[in-house]
Amino acid sequence: MNVVRAVRRFRMIVVSVLAVLAALAVVTLVGARAIERANPPVGRFVEVEGGRLHIVELGAADAPPVLLLHGASGNLADMRVALGERLAQRYRVILVDRPGHGWSDRPGGAADALPSAQAALIHQALTRLGVKRPIVVGHSWSGALATAYTLAYPDDVRGLVLLAPVTHPWPGGIGWINDVVALPVIGPLIARTFILPSGYFLLKPGVAAVFKPDAPPKNYGERTGVAMLLRPREFIANAQDLSQLKEFVRAQSPRYGEIKVPVTIIAGDKDPVVYTAIHSRAIAQQAPQAKLMVLPDVGHMVHYVAADAAVQAIDEMAAR
Repeated sequence: MNVVRAVRRFRMIVVSVLAVLAALAVVTLVGARAIERANPPVGRFVEVEGGRLHIVELGAADAPPVLLLHGASGNLADMRVALGERLAQRYRVILVDRPGHGWSDRPGGAADALPSAQAALIHQALTRLGVKRPIVVGHSWSGALATAYTLAYPDDVRGLVLLAPVTHPWPGGIGWINDVVALPVIGPLIARTFILPSGYFLLKPGVAAVFKPDAPPKNYGERTGVAMLLRPREFIANAQDLSQLKEFVRAQSPRYGEIKVPVTIIAGDKDPVVYTAIHSRAIAQQAPQAKLMVLPDVGHMVHYVAADAAVQAIDEMAAR
C-alpha cells in the first residue's frame, strides 16, 4: 500500500512540474511576441550565407563608413543611441544586430558564437552593401569581434576603436546562468520557461549594474530594446557567445601585434565588468599603432559616458 501511495505521489509531482513548465512556456511565448511587437525591425535585411543580418544605415552613402558593433546582452540600438545618430551627421554609419541578436539570424547555430564566425558574416553583409574600409568600432564583447574582423580583413579596415573591450582571457567565469543555458537540452528548456518571467524583473537592476558607477540615461531600456534579450533564441545565443569567449581571446590575443591599422582604446578605470588592466592596457602594449585613453571614475559604458572621446577618436582616424 505504501508503494502504491508513493507511486501516486510521484506521479502527482511529475504532473505538477509539467503543468508549471507548460504554463511558463506559454508565458514566455506570449511575452516574447509582445517584446517583438514593441521592438520591430527598423532597418533592412541583408543576405549572408545561410541566413540574413538586420542592418541599419544612417548618414550619406558617400560619406566615410563607420561600423558600430554592440556588446553582449544587447542589439544594434545600444550603439545607435550612444553614437550612431550623432556620427550620422558626417559618416555613413552601419549598425548590425550581431548573429543571433536583435533581428539577425544565426545560421551556424552555436558555431556562430565565435567572434571570427560573426566577423565573416558581417563582412559578407558589408560586401553586399558595397562598404569598403570602414572604421570599426567595438564595445565590450565586440572588442574580440572588432579585432577578429581586423585580423581577418586587414586590408579592409581603416582604423579600429575599442570601447571597454574584451581582448584577453580573464580570471573567473561568466555567470552560472550563462553556463547552464549554453548547455544542450537543459539550456533551451530553461530559456523557454524560466528566463523571461524571472528576467523581466531583473532588467532594470541589470542595466544599473552595467553602468555602475555611472547612471544610465533616462529610458535606456525602452530606447535600446533591452528586453529583446529575454527571448529564448537570443538568450541562448548570448549565453553561447559568452561561454566561448575566453578560449577564443586566449587563442587570438598573441596575434594583436599583427594589427597594422591605428587603434584607439577607451576604457574607464572603474569598469566593474571588463577589467581595464587585463584587457585595454594589455592590447595597448601589443598593437603597434595603439593609443590608450583610461578615463578616471568611469565605468563600462564609455560609449555613453565618454561619447565625446569616442567621436573624437573616430574623427582623428577619418582625418588620417
